[in-house]
Amino acid sequence: MKDYILNNWTLPRILRVIIGIVIIGMAISGADIASGIIGTILTGMGVFNIGCCGAGGCYTPVKNSKKDSRDISYKEVV
Repeated sequence: MKDYILNNWTLPRILRVIIGIVIIGMAISGADIASGIIGTILTGMGVFNIGCCGAGGCYTPVKNSKKDSRDISYKEVV
């Protein structure tokens, strides 16, 4: 788990953490619980590298299918 948190930092992940910390700071200064919850969620998403679909949840497998290599004949329509 430690390696998962400390490695593979990308720009979107860094931005999520920074924006989340800024929102938490604004929530503390304004005494706003809802903003604090949103900031905590956003910071957690950045630290643990998860998104709306989860870690790798939006992955779609590559379909291995053989393409038909027959010639296709076309008719010219006038």
